[in-house]
Amino acid sequence: MVYRHISVMRREVLEHLNCRPGQTVVDGTLGGCGHAEAILKQILPGGRLIGVDQDPAAIAHAAAVFAGRERDVALFHDNYANLPSILSTIDVAGVDGILLDLGLSLYQLEGSGRGFSFTRDEPLDMRMNTESEPSAGDLIHHAEEAELVRIFRTYGEERWADRIAGAIVKRRRQEPIRSARALAEIVSDSIPRRAAARSRIHPATRVFMALRIAVNRELDRLEAFMNVAAQLLNPGGRICILSFHSLEDRIVKQRLRQYADPCICPPDLPVCVCNRRPQMRILTRKPVTPSPDEIRNNPMARSTRLRAAEKLPWPERTEDPKAPPG
Repeated sequence: MVYRHISVMRREVLEHLNCRPGQTVVDGTLGGCGHAEAILKQILPGGRLIGVDQDPAAIAHAAAVFAGRERDVALFHDNYANLPSILSTIDVAGVDGILLDLGLSLYQLEGSGRGFSFTRDEPLDMRMNTESEPSAGDLIHHAEEAELVRIFRTYGEERWADRIAGAIVKRRRQEPIRSARALAEIVSDSIPRRAAARSRIHPATRVFMALRIAVNRELDRLEAFMNVAAQLLNPGGRICILSFHSLEDRIVKQRLRQYADPCICPPDLPVCVCNRRPQMRILTRKPVTPSPDEIRNNPMARSTRLRAAEKLPWPERTEDPKAPPG
C-alpha cells in the first residue's frame, strides 16, 4: 500500500497559516504530503517548503511526490522536535509558518505492517521511526507490570489499567504475545463486559494509543518543540497544530497561552514587574473542529482539534496588562 493524499482539515489549515508567495514554511509531519503540496502551491514563486517526518516511508513518498523540485523543497528524515538543528544545518534563521499534524497516517494504520491497528494480525512494533528503540513488543514483553500500568493510565487514561497490565504479564509468562490482534484480545478480555458495552470505542483503543505514545515519546517531543516554537518563527509567522487527543491538545493549548500571556506576577500586584512580553497572538480562542461533511467523508478526522497562533513583531511594545486605564 502506498500513501494516499488524505489531509485533515486542509482548508482550515491553509486559512490559518495564511501562506503567501516567497515564504518559507515547515511541514513537520509530512505523512502523505496532502498538506505539503497545498502549502507549496501557495508559497510559490520564490517560497521554500521544509518537509520533516520521522517515518522513512513518508520521506520516500515525499521524495517521489516532489521529485525535481529540490530548489523549492528540502526533505529531512527526522523528528519535528529537532527543528532548531534542522534549520541550523540549512542556515535558516526563522520561518514564516509551521504545521504539525500529530495524527497517524492512513498508511501507518493500514499499510505499514507495524501493528498500529488492533484489528490487524501484525507484529507489535508501533514505531514511527523504524530505526528507533524500543518497539511496542519490547514494552509488552519486558516492562514491569507497574510500568505498564503507568503507561496505560498516563497516556491512555485507561480506567482498567491494572487489570489489563496484570493480564498481559500473566499471558507473557505462558507464551509470547506476537501480534497486535493477540494483544487486543487480551485487553478486551480484561475489561468487564458491561463497561465495554457502554463504551463507544473498541476496548483496546486506549491501550494501543498509550503504547504508541510511549514508544514514540510523542508527548515529550511535543513539549520540547512547544518550548522553542516561538523562537523558530519570523515576526508575523504562524504556527498551526492538529491534535487528536486531549493530552496533545492540552500541551498545545497551555503553551500557546503562555506565549500569549507570559506574565508571572501575582494576580494582586497592581503593576507588572516581571517584564515578560507576549510573543504570540492566539488565532483560535477555541479549537477549530472538522466540518460535519469532512467527518462523514473521513471518520478519522472526528477527534481533530486545530489551534493556531501568530508571532508578534519584535521587540513588542505592549501596554502593561496590569496598568490602570488612562
